[in-house]
Amino acid sequence: MLPISDDNSDRKTFPVVNLIFIVLNILVFIVYQQWGTNTNFTYSYATVPAEILSGHDIVTDAVIVHDPVSGRTMQIPGLGITAIPVWLTLLTSMFMHGGIAHLGGNMLYLYIFGDNIEDRLGHVRYFFFYLLCGILASLTHVFTDYLFGENHLIPSLGASGAISGVMGAYLLFFPTRRVTVFLLFFFIHVPAFIVLGSWILLQLANGTGYLGGNEATGIAYAAHIGGFFAGLLLVKKFLPESAVNSRRRVW
Repeated sequence: MLPISDDNSDRKTFPVVNLIFIVLNILVFIVYQQWGTNTNFTYSYATVPAEILSGHDIVTDAVIVHDPVSGRTMQIPGLGITAIPVWLTLLTSMFMHGGIAHLGGNMLYLYIFGDNIEDRLGHVRYFFFYLLCGILASLTHVFTDYLFGENHLIPSLGASGAISGVMGAYLLFFPTRRVTVFLLFFFIHVPAFIVLGSWILLQLANGTGYLGGNEATGIAYAAHIGGFFAGLLLVKKFLPESAVNSRRRVW
């Protein structure tokens, strides 16, 4: 069920911050990651759980591994030098992606759901809300990585955690908003709670291993879950005071 668009008829502001985030993600992937080929940059500025837990930069050598399925031998790049405090990789990793499909899927979801949250919160509040959700999502991944004894040297990256926070906020504010989705070769309109509710249930199912998914698959489900619930629980704290007061009068 791939979302294509939503109903923006009541949007009052232009989503300038949301578009800036989209442009930044694309520019980082093209200019700095060089369409995903610059592994030195990627492995230097992605979030590495061991670095966050220790507070120190870690540099490792490349590793040669053998894939028993394909029979091929491949080289996994080592962690490079991080020229900034390692804690800042919680921010830099939010604007990096593992490939075109990863980037395209994330930007599609951000484009559809982010503008409505920016309209509700305002430009500045949305800016900080997005970044906070992304940081909390990455910290959730680091915590679960430590808790379940995963490989602390595997870097994580992507805007998925921050966008998950946006989706959590969207579910709270616009649960019945009409979303157009592509499903089984047809375009249909469904309420947002079906689209986003089924999405978070899928993340929970994969994250707990119920559907066979876990961190070892290469998808940081914990970050998705952490970001989603961070957005769901914190977004009201970012509402403008005027919006809070008007809702109090209505209720």
